[in-house]
Amino acid sequence: MKVIIIGGVAGGMSAATRLRRLNEEAEIIVLEKGPFVSFANCGLPYYVSGEISDREDLLVQTPASLKSRFDLDVRPFSEAVAIDEQKKVVTIEHEGQCYTEDYDSLILSPGARPFIPPIPGVSEADNIFTLRNVPDLDKIMTYAETYQPQRATVIGAGFIGLEMAENLAKKGLDVTIVEKAPHVLPPLDEEMAAFVEAELIRNKVTILTGVAATVFENKGKTIVLDDNSQLETDLIILSVGVSPENQLAKSAGIELGLRGGILVDEHYETNIKDIYAVGDAIVVTQQITGEDALISLASPANRQGRQVADVISGLPRKNRGSIGTAIVRVFNLSAASTGLTERQADLAGLEYQVVHTKGKDHAGYYPGATPIVMKLIFNPRTGAIYGAQGVGAKGVDKRIDILATAIKGNLTVEDLPELEFTYAPPFGVAKDPVNMLGYVAMNVMEGQTEMVQWHELNTELAKGSVFLDVRGEGEVQAGKLKEGLHIPLPELRQRMTELSKDTSYIVSCESGLRSYIAERILKQHGYSVRNLDGAYSLYSVVRPQELLN
Repeated sequence: MKVIIIGGVAGGMSAATRLRRLNEEAEIIVLEKGPFVSFANCGLPYYVSGEISDREDLLVQTPASLKSRFDLDVRPFSEAVAIDEQKKVVTIEHEGQCYTEDYDSLILSPGARPFIPPIPGVSEADNIFTLRNVPDLDKIMTYAETYQPQRATVIGAGFIGLEMAENLAKKGLDVTIVEKAPHVLPPLDEEMAAFVEAELIRNKVTILTGVAATVFENKGKTIVLDDNSQLETDLIILSVGVSPENQLAKSAGIELGLRGGILVDEHYETNIKDIYAVGDAIVVTQQITGEDALISLASPANRQGRQVADVISGLPRKNRGSIGTAIVRVFNLSAASTGLTERQADLAGLEYQVVHTKGKDHAGYYPGATPIVMKLIFNPRTGAIYGAQGVGAKGVDKRIDILATAIKGNLTVEDLPELEFTYAPPFGVAKDPVNMLGYVAMNVMEGQTEMVQWHELNTELAKGSVFLDVRGEGEVQAGKLKEGLHIPLPELRQRMTELSKDTSYIVSCESGLRSYIAERILKQHGYSVRNLDGAYSLYSVVRPQELLN
């Protein structure tokens, strides 16, 4: 058996090494058009700031080490330029010369290329860079060492854009982020991304949202935005997304789908027999909606590479799809998500409900506890979990990983309180934030609580509802959300006569716990009450300009 793999890194190298473990006698050739076949592309931004100090640490394996350990024929600077599917032959270009190799099975793992928007002046600029591989990193570092830039602009505030903004700031540059979407980190919903934006501002990063670059002037030193404002900058990082690397597949007659992604079946085979594809270039099934998606993440790519090797080796593996689970660190904050955002659930036409909770990464009485804000999107009838998001200094990764596992395992919100986690004061809390999401969601499903979302508050107050704050006196004096009534929770039972059963109340506290207690008290006495989900701690971050002091 002879297998040629086009492209290394996550998908290609996972396929190659798994194939070797299953087939000692197979001839396995890995073609990589660049110099590095196995590198830590997710670690590239951290070399910019020096947090990863040794460039060699980014190079996971070399052709020599792969030959020694796995007996792989790894060929860097070797670009596959044509595929003859009839003869089962690949044409390869190396150092200006072309030659051919035949194959029994062919695996495409070309990855994705950074999207370069057709902005006037982009080709004339000498200070614009993308970051996708080690050569890209080397270009950025060489430019920085040569020209000593003081001002950097990152265009695009997705995961990589934010990582670059953080590391450029840590390197000492004055950093501005330009994002066309209404908020940074578009893979999260607005209110959760607001915590990230606040963290960026705390670290002196300038944020411009809702605007886009329209022209690069003065060889990239001046950026003209679509609101007619201008930015002066020394360095530009373009991070506006990626596109499937599909030219080879397209020229070979392989069918393409969503945004040019390579179409594969449940066994990763393309429309051409014995040609398979994995990684960032392929169209996958979004497991929750069943719709086509492009999910450019390392974990799915690694899984796909292993599975396609199993398929070629005769093992019964199927491509089940992906849900998209990701995390980013922004200075002292982590932000993570899994599954669908609220916006995606809405666009998919799903029936859904949302709850927010605020907890601690470990026991509050143990030193060093930090807050975690969680969001859960779920079906209020069936309890199916559609997605989750979390922000916090510590412990966010653990909770989102658990919820990703719950989604993959078809658990419902009713299962979340049943999950049992390790607990000791330095590590967690007796009622973990994941458990609490389940409890709150079940209260919604069973009618124990009715939620008003942060973006619904003004509309509901305009309809005649009255805002009721049940925080303590000192908390209200420090800042409040809306004009209304203030009755501290401990006084509520004694002061219910101040309320009218003909009025609808929206009750709030700091995090939503005390307001839920107030809601239960008042409802059992015949009052019409709903709870502001996320309460002051959420609303004050996403709409700070509306706070009353």
